[in-house]
Amino acid sequence: MQVIISILLSYLIGSIPSGFLLTKYVMKTDVRKYGSGNIGATNVARVMGLKSGVLVAVFDILKGFIGVLIGQLIIGDAASVYILLVAVAAIAGHDWSIFMGFSGGKGVATTFGVILKLYPLAFLAYALIWLVLVMTTRYVSLGSIIGSISLPFVIYFNGFPTAHIIFGALLSLFVMYTHRANIKRLLNGEENRMDPDKLGKAADEKN
Repeated sequence: MQVIISILLSYLIGSIPSGFLLTKYVMKTDVRKYGSGNIGATNVARVMGLKSGVLVAVFDILKGFIGVLIGQLIIGDAASVYILLVAVAAIAGHDWSIFMGFSGGKGVATTFGVILKLYPLAFLAYALIWLVLVMTTRYVSLGSIIGSISLPFVIYFNGFPTAHIIFGALLSLFVMYTHRANIKRLLNGEENRMDPDKLGKAADEKN
Protein backbone atom coordinates (compact mmCIF):
# COMPACT_ATOMS: atom_id res chain seq x y z
CA MET A 1 0.00 0.00 0.00
CA GLN A 2 2.84 2.41 0.79
CA VAL A 3 4.33 1.80 -2.66
CA ILE A 4 1.00 2.38 -4.41
CA ILE A 5 0.38 5.60 -2.47
CA SER A 6 3.90 6.80 -3.29
CA ILE A 7 3.48 6.06 -6.99
CA LEU A 8 0.13 7.86 -7.15
CA LEU A 9 1.42 10.92 -5.30
CA SER A 10 4.52 11.06 -7.48
CA TYR A 11 2.42 10.80 -10.62
CA LEU A 12 0.11 13.59 -9.48
CA ILE A 13 3.05 15.84 -8.63
CA GLY A 14 4.62 15.10 -12.01
CA SER A 15 1.29 15.88 -13.68
CA ILE A 16 1.26 19.51 -12.53
CA PRO A 17 1.56 21.33 -15.90
CA SER A 18 3.81 24.18 -14.81
CA GLY A 19 4.50 25.43 -18.32
CA PHE A 20 0.82 25.57 -19.17
CA LEU A 21 -0.17 27.17 -15.86
CA LEU A 22 2.49 29.86 -16.08
CA THR A 23 1.67 30.90 -19.61
CA LYS A 24 -2.10 30.50 -19.37
CA TYR A 25 -2.91 32.06 -16.02
CA VAL A 26 0.05 34.35 -15.34
CA MET A 27 0.84 35.56 -18.85
CA LYS A 28 -2.61 34.98 -20.36
CA THR A 29 -1.23 32.94 -23.26
CA ASP A 30 -1.67 29.27 -24.15
CA VAL A 31 1.85 28.11 -25.03
CA ARG A 32 0.43 25.10 -26.89
CA LYS A 33 -0.69 27.41 -29.69
CA TYR A 34 2.87 28.44 -30.53
CA GLY A 35 6.23 26.98 -31.46
CA SER A 36 6.32 23.20 -31.09
CA GLY A 37 3.02 23.15 -29.20
CA ASN A 38 4.83 21.62 -26.23
CA ILE A 39 4.31 22.81 -22.63
CA GLY A 40 7.93 22.16 -21.66
CA ALA A 41 10.57 24.71 -20.72
CA THR A 42 12.16 24.92 -24.18
CA ASN A 43 8.97 25.93 -25.93
CA VAL A 44 8.02 28.28 -23.10
CA ALA A 45 11.40 29.99 -23.55
CA ARG A 46 10.81 30.35 -27.28
CA VAL A 47 7.34 31.80 -26.73
CA MET A 48 7.65 33.77 -23.48
CA GLY A 49 11.39 34.37 -23.08
CA LEU A 50 14.39 32.91 -21.28
CA LYS A 51 13.32 33.81 -17.74
CA SER A 52 9.97 32.09 -18.17
CA GLY A 53 11.66 29.03 -19.66
CA VAL A 54 14.09 28.80 -16.76
CA LEU A 55 11.26 29.19 -14.25
CA VAL A 56 9.32 26.32 -15.85
CA ALA A 57 12.48 24.18 -15.97
CA VAL A 58 13.05 24.73 -12.24
CA PHE A 59 9.46 23.76 -11.43
CA ASP A 60 9.68 20.67 -13.64
CA ILE A 61 12.95 19.62 -12.01
CA LEU A 62 11.35 20.05 -8.60
CA LYS A 63 8.49 17.77 -9.64
CA GLY A 64 10.89 14.88 -10.19
CA PHE A 65 12.93 15.66 -7.08
CA ILE A 66 9.94 16.02 -4.75
CA GLY A 67 8.15 13.02 -6.23
CA VAL A 68 11.12 10.77 -5.41
CA LEU A 69 11.65 12.43 -2.02
CA ILE A 70 8.07 11.77 -0.97
CA GLY A 71 8.40 8.16 -2.09
CA GLN A 72 11.55 7.74 -0.03
CA LEU A 73 9.87 9.23 3.03
CA ILE A 74 6.80 7.00 2.72
CA ILE A 75 8.54 3.76 1.75
CA GLY A 76 11.43 4.37 4.11
CA ASP A 77 14.22 2.88 1.98
CA ALA A 78 15.97 5.50 -0.13
CA ALA A 79 17.66 2.85 -2.31
CA SER A 80 14.66 0.52 -2.70
CA VAL A 81 13.85 -0.75 -6.17
CA TYR A 82 10.32 0.48 -5.52
CA ILE A 83 11.69 4.02 -5.49
CA LEU A 84 12.52 3.55 -9.16
CA LEU A 85 8.83 2.96 -9.85
CA VAL A 86 8.04 6.16 -7.96
CA ALA A 87 10.61 7.99 -10.11
CA VAL A 88 9.05 6.64 -13.30
CA ALA A 89 5.64 7.82 -12.08
CA ALA A 90 6.88 11.40 -11.73
CA ILE A 91 8.27 11.42 -15.28
CA ALA A 92 5.15 9.73 -16.64
CA GLY A 93 3.03 12.37 -14.92
CA HIS A 94 4.89 15.12 -16.74
CA ASP A 95 4.68 13.37 -20.10
CA TRP A 96 1.09 12.19 -19.73
CA SER A 97 -0.49 14.61 -17.29
CA ILE A 98 -3.92 13.70 -15.98
CA PHE A 99 -4.65 17.43 -15.89
CA MET A 100 -3.84 17.86 -19.59
CA GLY A 101 -5.82 14.97 -21.06
CA PHE A 102 -2.79 12.67 -20.71
CA SER A 103 -0.51 14.84 -22.80
CA GLY A 104 2.47 16.90 -21.66
CA GLY A 105 6.15 17.54 -22.27
CA LYS A 106 9.14 15.36 -23.10
CA GLY A 107 10.23 14.76 -19.52
CA VAL A 108 13.84 15.93 -19.61
CA ALA A 109 13.60 18.48 -16.80
CA THR A 110 11.61 16.09 -14.61
CA THR A 111 14.19 13.39 -15.38
CA PHE A 112 16.82 15.88 -14.21
CA GLY A 113 14.96 16.17 -10.91
CA VAL A 114 14.74 12.40 -10.51
CA ILE A 115 18.43 11.79 -11.09
CA LEU A 116 19.39 14.80 -8.96
CA LYS A 117 17.70 13.09 -6.02
CA LEU A 118 18.85 9.56 -6.79
CA TYR A 119 22.25 10.01 -8.45
CA PRO A 120 23.78 13.48 -7.91
CA LEU A 121 26.97 12.70 -9.87
CA ALA A 122 24.94 11.41 -12.82
CA PHE A 123 22.96 14.63 -12.67
CA LEU A 124 26.15 16.69 -12.83
CA ALA A 125 27.45 14.69 -15.79
CA TYR A 126 24.15 14.96 -17.66
CA ALA A 127 23.80 18.67 -16.91
CA LEU A 128 27.37 19.42 -17.99
CA ILE A 129 27.03 17.52 -21.28
CA TRP A 130 23.68 19.19 -21.92
CA LEU A 131 25.06 22.65 -21.21
CA VAL A 132 28.17 22.22 -23.36
CA LEU A 133 26.23 20.86 -26.34
CA VAL A 134 23.47 23.47 -26.14
CA MET A 135 26.00 26.29 -25.84
CA THR A 136 28.11 25.04 -28.75
CA THR A 137 25.42 23.75 -31.14
CA ARG A 138 22.26 25.60 -29.97
CA TYR A 139 20.39 22.29 -30.27
CA VAL A 140 18.54 21.69 -26.98
CA SER A 141 17.35 18.29 -28.17
CA LEU A 142 20.90 17.15 -28.96
CA GLY A 143 22.05 18.05 -25.45
CA SER A 144 19.12 16.18 -23.96
CA ILE A 145 19.71 13.05 -26.05
CA ILE A 146 23.50 12.81 -25.77
CA GLY A 147 23.47 13.77 -22.10
CA SER A 148 21.03 10.96 -21.31
CA ILE A 149 23.44 8.39 -22.75
CA SER A 150 25.82 9.08 -19.87
CA LEU A 151 23.29 7.99 -17.24
CA PRO A 152 23.81 4.20 -17.06
CA PHE A 153 27.60 4.60 -17.25
CA VAL A 154 27.86 7.13 -14.42
CA ILE A 155 25.44 5.10 -12.30
CA TYR A 156 27.51 1.97 -12.95
CA PHE A 157 30.82 3.58 -12.05
CA ASN A 158 29.26 4.87 -8.83
CA GLY A 159 28.67 1.30 -7.71
CA PHE A 160 24.88 1.18 -7.76
CA PRO A 161 23.11 -2.21 -8.03
CA THR A 162 22.21 -3.67 -11.43
CA ALA A 163 18.58 -2.57 -11.16
CA HIS A 164 19.68 1.07 -10.98
CA ILE A 165 21.99 0.69 -13.97
CA ILE A 166 19.15 -0.80 -15.99
CA PHE A 167 16.93 2.04 -14.79
CA GLY A 168 19.48 4.57 -16.05
CA ALA A 169 19.60 2.82 -19.43
CA LEU A 170 15.80 2.83 -19.65
CA LEU A 171 15.71 6.55 -18.83
CA SER A 172 18.17 7.14 -21.66
CA LEU A 173 16.06 5.12 -24.10
CA PHE A 174 12.94 6.94 -22.98
CA VAL A 175 14.52 10.34 -23.63
CA MET A 176 15.43 9.12 -27.11
CA TYR A 177 11.88 7.88 -27.64
CA THR A 178 10.28 11.19 -26.65
CA HIS A 179 12.77 12.97 -28.93
CA ARG A 180 12.33 10.64 -31.90
CA ALA A 181 10.93 13.45 -34.05
CA ASN A 182 13.86 15.67 -33.03
CA ILE A 183 16.32 12.90 -33.94
CA LYS A 184 14.78 12.67 -37.40
CA ARG A 185 15.03 16.44 -37.87
CA LEU A 186 18.64 16.45 -36.61
CA LEU A 187 19.59 13.77 -39.12
CA ASN A 188 17.85 15.72 -41.89
CA GLY A 189 19.40 19.03 -40.84
CA GLU A 190 15.95 20.46 -40.10
CA GLU A 191 16.06 20.84 -36.32
CA ASN A 192 15.48 24.33 -34.92
CA ARG A 193 18.35 25.90 -33.03
CA MET A 194 17.85 27.81 -29.80
CA ASP A 195 18.53 31.37 -30.93
CA PRO A 196 18.91 33.71 -27.91
CA ASP A 197 17.87 36.67 -30.05
CA LYS A 198 14.54 35.03 -30.89
CA LEU A 199 13.55 33.86 -27.40
CA GLY A 200 10.14 35.20 -26.45
CA LYS A 201 9.22 36.03 -30.03
CA ALA A 202 7.59 32.80 -31.25
CA ALA A 203 4.11 34.14 -30.52
CA ASP A 204 4.86 37.37 -32.39
CA GLU A 205 6.16 35.45 -35.40
CA LYS A 206 2.95 33.43 -35.61
CA ASN A 207 0.88 36.58 -35.51
